[in-house]
Amino acid sequence: MRELKRGATRVATLAGVVLLGACAERDPLTAEMADAAVSLNRNAATGASVQLANYSVTPALVNLLVPGVQAYGIISSDDVLPESKSFIFGGSADGAGLLRNPNGTFTMLVNHEDNYSVSRVTLGRNFRPVAAEYLVNSTVGLYRLCSATLATPAEHGFGPVFITAGESNQESQIHAVDPYGPVNSTTLLTSFGRWNTENAVPLPKQAYPGKTAVIIGDDDSGPFGGQIAMYLSNTVGDLSNGKLYAMAPADGYLNERDMVVGQRYEVVFKEIPNQASLTGAEINALVGSMGAFQFGRVEDIDYRKSGTGRDIYFNVTGQDNSGNNAGYTRSKYGRVYRLVLAKNDPTRGALEPILDGDDRTGPARMFQNPDNILVTKNYVYIQEDPNGYGDETHDSYIYQYDINTKALQVVMELDHRRADPYYGGNSSFGSWEYGAMLDVTDGLGGSDANATFLIAIQPHTWRGPKYQNPDGGTIRPTENQASQMIVVTGLPR
Repeated sequence: MRELKRGATRVATLAGVVLLGACAERDPLTAEMADAAVSLNRNAATGASVQLANYSVTPALVNLLVPGVQAYGIISSDDVLPESKSFIFGGSADGAGLLRNPNGTFTMLVNHEDNYSVSRVTLGRNFRPVAAEYLVNSTVGLYRLCSATLATPAEHGFGPVFITAGESNQESQIHAVDPYGPVNSTTLLTSFGRWNTENAVPLPKQAYPGKTAVIIGDDDSGPFGGQIAMYLSNTVGDLSNGKLYAMAPADGYLNERDMVVGQRYEVVFKEIPNQASLTGAEINALVGSMGAFQFGRVEDIDYRKSGTGRDIYFNVTGQDNSGNNAGYTRSKYGRVYRLVLAKNDPTRGALEPILDGDDRTGPARMFQNPDNILVTKNYVYIQEDPNGYGDETHDSYIYQYDINTKALQVVMELDHRRADPYYGGNSSFGSWEYGAMLDVTDGLGGSDANATFLIAIQPHTWRGPKYQNPDGGTIRPTENQASQMIVVTGLPR
């Protein structure tokens, strides 16, 4: 998310879902696009045939910087869906989740950050969008909805439930949304506390069997900085009755920039009592008095998809070294951290900075504020924001970090199409950004060496009256951005 712009969960079973049927589809493919379609023919259990193609009338707004990679536009704000002709895909696509339905179709949930809403898109067996609606509009969404995590029984031991984070200010809350539930029915997770939240990520079921552990990132640049917090329950799937903790150094106070790449620092999670009754301001003051870490805006969080589930990575996007960071104790250009939690005690662990954007001669010297993150089996994919400092040198990158070799390379850059005024004309470096990046190889086909990813793109200068208030909510009636979702193949996982 860019700084400049600015209970028990009801769960449905897959068997109980009412799926939207398919009908004749508008075909936006040109002959050239059709020739480029790649048939993956996956999922023998349902007989489904995923066929990746440019189903959207909008080209994929990225430049691919490594050989063998392909990108396909899946849906954008200009597409007309055959079963939902009045639906407009909202702007600032961000946190997302994807489910494969029993009949081989797909349900995709997408946060629209600046619309304060969540769309629900049904895709056919071939992965072409056919119908959509707003599962949450701004009247119910309440906050800027940034990153999100879709918890599932297979991976997390509970769900499916879409956990989407409010990030308007320090008083924002976190929603739990049933992916297959009725429109505008959400649960605010009061036991998760109030934060300027980027994401709330439940750890996989093997991390702490019999428990529910959720890592929360606080994208705050205020006097107490951004936090890493943890919600912890001794019951699988309990999102209401657990305790809340904030991460602090185990031995004394540490500024963020006291920590150096390659060194590990022991950490402890300290309890925040009575969290459901506290305001965000009270939580901030309390964690400040505890000596909790004060990061320069914690952004997205993910865990490595092989091993224990306790190997966690997160981005700190950074904040300018003025105002609350006048002492330059927090990162300016952003960092990536690795957090390894103890096997038998989730409230203890070790923290290590692995990439430091403030080292302008080091591997991360091109960082201009990392935001979203995806961790696969062997790689960390790091997506940039614009930093707003006026010293950007490139459009937002996606970096690939090899966990085993520690090599870092740029694999993708946003393509602003500045020659086309339709997308906003001569936009500045970095004025567009990414939303979610999801590994969807297991659902759409591919391999570890040639994986498949779903990526949200926020082209902030692409605006127009026809995109205004697509969700029909009451809080953001003048919001008029457009955005898109793409699929990328050919990168390893």
